[in-house]
Amino acid sequence: MKNWIRESICRIEADQNRSADTHLFKIDIPKYPDVHLYLKDESTHPTCSLKHRLARSLFLYALCNGKIDKNTSIIEASSGSTAVSEAYFAKMIGVPFIAVMPKSTAQSKIRQIEFYGGKCHFVDAAPDMHPEAVALAKKLNGHFMDQFQNAERATDWRGNNNIAESIYKQMAKEPFSIPSAIVMSAGTGGTSATIGRYILYKGFDTELMVVDPENSVFYDSYISGDNTLTNNRSSRIEGIGRPKVESSFQPDVIDRMMQVPDVASVATILWLEKLIGRKAGASTGTNLWGALCLAEQMHAKGQSGSIVTLMCDSGNRYLDTYYDASWVARHIGDIQASSDRLNAWFCK
Repeated sequence: MKNWIRESICRIEADQNRSADTHLFKIDIPKYPDVHLYLKDESTHPTCSLKHRLARSLFLYALCNGKIDKNTSIIEASSGSTAVSEAYFAKMIGVPFIAVMPKSTAQSKIRQIEFYGGKCHFVDAAPDMHPEAVALAKKLNGHFMDQFQNAERATDWRGNNNIAESIYKQMAKEPFSIPSAIVMSAGTGGTSATIGRYILYKGFDTELMVVDPENSVFYDSYISGDNTLTNNRSSRIEGIGRPKVESSFQPDVIDRMMQVPDVASVATILWLEKLIGRKAGASTGTNLWGALCLAEQMHAKGQSGSIVTLMCDSGNRYLDTYYDASWVARHIGDIQASSDRLNAWFCK
């Protein structure tokens, strides 16, 4: 077994060694010239999302804890992007992979999971994913990867090319090299935990603002201090927002949170495509809307500085949802007011 584990770890680390870092590019805001906004494009990973980093860390964590051997089926509760990335790494080391996900998950994500040899196991809604994944892993004598439990444990928050270290290295030669703020949404909460811990570890004067969509309990939990909150609704912004407070969500490293309307998240990615010619997932819209609101606040206070946020995944996965006007009208609502505000931000 140890030889197989060593070989699997070598395959995963070789894949990382072949991969370049993701780009950090600047978005000019004509109305706020003293606030520099940057977008780190995580859609350029081999599996086209930020979750590629998480999946790599989860597999290494499970392998190094002796949880996987060559006969182990990997089970994950995921609405899409994490499952796509985990399917990629499962195929790399030659183990079966099953994703437990809501029936509403975008067809393009399902096809990508299947492309990497994974299988999809459907439940009615997000609250059903975790218990079904636990039951399935028990039935198959497999390993439940449990991104919501292990995301903040699996990633080395002190460095080792994590997302936070990468951001600060890429900002080194910018006019405001230490960001005034980093804005990040929460799915598992693992990325925000990594960023928040790294900021504290390095002593940077950077604010971590976590943005949250509707139908998620993270924001209400942060405000109230109650980590037992739950609801029975699914987030309409795929990849972020949860019906319960996950173990990987670490509120003590967060400086503040903002709740972003779903109409604003969707309006922002449609506006972003016009600005940069690229499609992004709706969680990117949540991030960017929060960053723009923060830029507006900084400008109103006469402050200058930089804000960094993330493009979490490619919008090509959502052509039949967020980029379909009739689907948006039915499932999200009227985005015109948010679009008008976005256009006003970019007028001199």
